[in-house]
Amino acid sequence: MKRIREDLKTIRQKDLSVKSTLEIILTYPSFYAILLHRLAHKLYLKHNYLLARILANFSRFLTGIEIHPGAIIGRRLFIDHGMGVVVGETAIIGDDVVLFHGVTLGGTGKDKGKRHPTIGNNVLLSAHVQVIGPITIGNNTKIGASAVVLKSMPADITAVGMPAEIVRWHK
Repeated sequence: MKRIREDLKTIRQKDLSVKSTLEIILTYPSFYAILLHRLAHKLYLKHNYLLARILANFSRFLTGIEIHPGAIIGRRLFIDHGMGVVVGETAIIGDDVVLFHGVTLGGTGKDKGKRHPTIGNNVLLSAHVQVIGPITIGNNTKIGASAVVLKSMPADITAVGMPAEIVRWHK
């Protein structure tokens, strides 16, 4: 229950259009996607892969957000307008991350083992950002809309473009 309350608080803080907690519980796909991912991830860790994938696919059907049950997600993830978000099996997402619609944390199809990105803490990935391969996005980084990130990005930067390039250092 503590994590659920934390998730509700995070949504209230990050989405200024929220009018009530009940509204979140009844209408926010990202709330359901994260809740169902936690259950699927527990099943995955217990090697109950089939049931984990069935639950993940149900979640995708319900929410439009696809999170592989093997993905590791930190605390206070906020997925805003989540339709089309895809998070791959070996992706790792840190704490206090914001993902907008259409974000993909995907693999190249060439790698074995760790195939998906690692996203640091306090990262913002704007709409339709594609982060591809076993790369790392540093803490406190912002990636602008529709960027394609093919190489690791350091902490405390803003990057934009195809391929993504650093346009601002924050410290």
